Amino acid sequence: MDKIKIKELEVFCNHGIYPEENALGQKFLVSANMYLDTREAGLSDDLTKSIHYGKVSHFIKKYMEEHTYKMIETVAEKLSMELLLNFQNMEQIQLEIKKPWAPVGLHLDTVSVEIERGWHTAYIALGSNMGDKKKYLEGAVQALDHIYGCKVQKVSDFIITEPYGLTEQDEYLNGALELRTLLMPQELLKQLNKIETSAGRERVIHWGPRTLDLDILLFDQLIMDTEHLTIPHIDMINRGFVLKPLSQIAGYVRHPYENKTINQLYSRLCDK
Repeated sequence: MDKIKIKELEVFCNHGIYPEENALGQKFLVSANMYLDTREAGLSDDLTKSIHYGKVSHFIKKYMEEHTYKMIETVAEKLSMELLLNFQNMEQIQLEIKKPWAPVGLHLDTVSVEIERGWHTAYIALGSNMGDKKKYLEGAVQALDHIYGCKVQKVSDFIITEPYGLTEQDEYLNGALELRTLLMPQELLKQLNKIETSAGRERVIHWGPRTLDLDILLFDQLIMDTEHLTIPHIDMINRGFVLKPLSQIAGYVRHPYENKTINQLYSRLCDK
């Protein structure tokens, strides 16, 4: 991926854990490596296809002057998210914030924090088999689109399916969506659980009826296993009610360890 660099932009602002730092202020140096595809901009000589580094520089200065945080870790985290949200061609950013006058009582050059953040693509399965099923699914889509750092990109058709696992229950309405997000997987899972809870989801019976079920199916090409989260979803390749709607919006996407596209996985399942 291509990058545009800003090196050691000077900003005088009021971040620090001591009250005098917040009152008197001090100098900070900000460097940013902004990652994007510059091919179209380079061929067309069109600035709108790139990132206006002048506007980015003024945005950084204004944001750091108008906000006050105790830790430069917080400055870096908040600023990186705002930059990614406000400059549409920016896919990823490496941000370094230096503090030349750090009050540690010793001679040093600078103290700095450097982080790398960017957009991720997640695919989420949606399901409901209680109450107004369509309303629950549509509400979940809207709720996800309103989360800070999340943008719903595509939503599949909603399909009626038979229950899976515990079969003595009402039929399901299922779907899938593509989400562009700045959240990490565990952070996204917490947001999904909040949306489920607000819809009255109760986890009483495994595979039992539920007002709303939201599962992370894929997250970029990440493979992870933790106590509370497995990506890719552990049983998605065996679930037609997952693969069918997912193939509508992500048929070309490749499963990280099956090494097959969603279309291929769905065809294989249908053949069985």
